[in-house]
Amino acid sequence: MKKLSDILYKVRIQSVNGATDILVNDIQIDSRKVSQGSVFIAIRGEKFDGHDFIEKAIGLGVSAIVCEVMPSTVLEGITYIQVSNSSEAAGYIAHNFYDEPSQKFRLIGVTGTNGKTTIATVLFKLFTELGYRCGLVSTVENKIVDKIIPATHTTPDAISLNALLHQMAEENCSHVFMECSSHAIEQHRITGLHFAGGLFSNITHDHLDYHKTFEAYIKAKKKFFDGLGSDAFAISNLDDKRGTVMLQNTAAKKYYYSLKTIAEFKGKILENALTGLIMTVNDKEVHFRLIGEFNAYNLLAVYGTAICLGENSEEVLRILSMLNGAEGRFDYIISNTHNIIGIVDYAHTPDALENVLTTIKKLRKGYEHIITVVGCGGERDKTKRPVMAQIACDYSDKAIFTSDNPRSEDPAEILRDMEAGLNSAAKRKSISIADRREAIKTAVSLANKEDIILLAGKGHEKYQIINGQYVDFDDKETLKEMFDLLEK
Repeated sequence: MKKLSDILYKVRIQSVNGATDILVNDIQIDSRKVSQGSVFIAIRGEKFDGHDFIEKAIGLGVSAIVCEVMPSTVLEGITYIQVSNSSEAAGYIAHNFYDEPSQKFRLIGVTGTNGKTTIATVLFKLFTELGYRCGLVSTVENKIVDKIIPATHTTPDAISLNALLHQMAEENCSHVFMECSSHAIEQHRITGLHFAGGLFSNITHDHLDYHKTFEAYIKAKKKFFDGLGSDAFAISNLDDKRGTVMLQNTAAKKYYYSLKTIAEFKGKILENALTGLIMTVNDKEVHFRLIGEFNAYNLLAVYGTAICLGENSEEVLRILSMLNGAEGRFDYIISNTHNIIGIVDYAHTPDALENVLTTIKKLRKGYEHIITVVGCGGERDKTKRPVMAQIACDYSDKAIFTSDNPRSEDPAEILRDMEAGLNSAAKRKSISIADRREAIKTAVSLANKEDIILLAGKGHEKYQIINGQYVDFDDKETLKEMFDLLEK
């Protein structure tokens, strides 16, 4: 139990009605989870407004309400805290309630459009190999040392996140690596946390369904670095045209990584093949298992972070040379007799798709055909649908458009959006198959020996979201199944 006044530290309070020296059992932002002695924080969400559930929460026995607008009727025995921003307040309250867990280890935040999961995952693997007890908060999974906790969001809500970080502190983690999505930054899910360092990978066209404009998206990412303290470090991609913008107002110590120009962490690709990357990192030549130019950037970001955290350069590079990336990120399998290469990748933005296909084109020997299976998510930025379709056609010999989490949208309508605006050459090399399983089956049936099939968009995900239901589906397992059928 905690005293209410203690967990309100740093919260911007506008008014208080009731006692703040009371003890509270827990904190909740979901009225269905409150119980006797809870604090209920009424947050305005995209679909629901927590203020509409204050009465329900009181009926379930809460001790205190945190809200932006005071109810018309305030009840005796309930403490009401009016704040300027409930989401921001939730961040501070959660951090205080869980004993400021981010102060107990070195927390590193990774933000950017592409590369977050790989960077955070490789950092977790690297520092584990270096002998540290580590935590990971990522799109694919959350980990506390060797215990896996399934992930539901790139960055959990403030209360779930601080509860998770508290567990990491209890398990004596010394380093925690966390993806920080633009949604999480904007929605104050990471407010109140103390970061030892922050990384910026890149920024491209994504999440405009939420942020509305590219400028708003950039500002959301930049806000993370603006919030870093002078005791922290900030590392940014100098080759991204907004790499310096991200750090221009940060109080943190600035570092940059680059493949193209002089930087604190400088890389140069010597060889890029399906067997991995050979590159120099600050003039040391290393062979890495990760593949592609985009992973060269990810490796530089990881290397830079390790150096900023005081690790030995040669030991870091030795371990990095042995590590694989994250599940569903350029994850490939090869069929037994036909030697068809199947690549599963999470690429779900135009830039990510272009990166993966560019890498594949560079890696192929020259005669292999590239068959791309790609879709676009429902209820998400519609403007990227025709762009992604055109990219798939431009870089592939055959493109198959299909479903990718249609949610409540009609898959046929999404496919029509993807087809809209395709040039005549693209139309000739593309087909649309709404059923993703059938699309993968068709890709395998069209492939000749040593051809390359890319399944883009779902990566590590083990489901399809169709009409609000989570339906079991795994790209990699489906591809293996189709390869097995091909061998029979």
